[in-house]
Amino acid sequence: MKKNLFLAIAGMLLLASCKQQEESGQQQEESCQQQEEWTALYNGEDLTGWDMFLGSSLGPDFDHLAEAATIEGVFSIVEIDGANVIRISGEINGSLATREEFENYHIRLVFKWGEEVFSRRNSGLLYHSFGDFGVAFGTWMPNIELQLMHQNLGDTYLMANTACETPAVLNPETSQYVFTPDADLLPFGEHASGRMIRKSHDNEKPLGEWNVVDLYCYGTTAVHVVNGETVMVNYNTGVFEGGQVNPLTRGKIQLQSEGAELFVKSIDIRPIHSFPSEVLP
Repeated sequence: MKKNLFLAIAGMLLLASCKQQEESGQQQEESCQQQEEWTALYNGEDLTGWDMFLGSSLGPDFDHLAEAATIEGVFSIVEIDGANVIRISGEINGSLATREEFENYHIRLVFKWGEEVFSRRNSGLLYHSFGDFGVAFGTWMPNIELQLMHQNLGDTYLMANTACETPAVLNPETSQYVFTPDADLLPFGEHASGRMIRKSHDNEKPLGEWNVVDLYCYGTTAVHVVNGETVMVNYNTGVFEGGQVNPLTRGKIQLQSEGAELFVKSIDIRPIHSFPSEVLP
């Protein structure tokens, strides 16, 4: 009885401490962060909790594949090394989307590429998704993309009218902007410097190996972490409408079918109350 009472009091004191730090605007201690448990968005058995949508063809050369594609064929569960994983076939543009919306969270995705390639190894972890399927490229909800494309893992792509501000420098050789932590903030989106920002550096595993992608979203800031290293930070995430950018802090999560076979071992989420110090450059 005394032990249970002690644990209850300790828990109440820890929660009170976390709350006090949050209200004062101070960074929370790691012990507060550790109290939040992971929730599996993929239950390891089936796609309960997810919506599925098939959209546009990969291109004129792939129209016949799009016409033959089925939801069950594109999004399925298969066994790899004794574990049930999500298989996304990739022969048509498609979306696997959570039914729930999320805000102020840390998502961890574990994925790897398969051997079957139709156009190219392309996919994305699409966050802050809202609205209807088909708005973006005839397939996806408007969103901000954490790029999963092979060799571009960690890039940002802004679909439809989404926007952000990112410290970036223009590479004169490629005419592309590259995330550079100590650079000035630049506006990005269809109305500004373009939709794409390249990652600061490559930290992708070789083909056939599992990659671990962590996405931290808190307020209007989003941090992309690839295999333990921060490669992108976007600030002031929003939607450009009526001539101004309005804040975008929440939405559904989408995974793309977009050109190649992709396997997802796990995708888990937990709430956060601030950014861990180690993920901010």
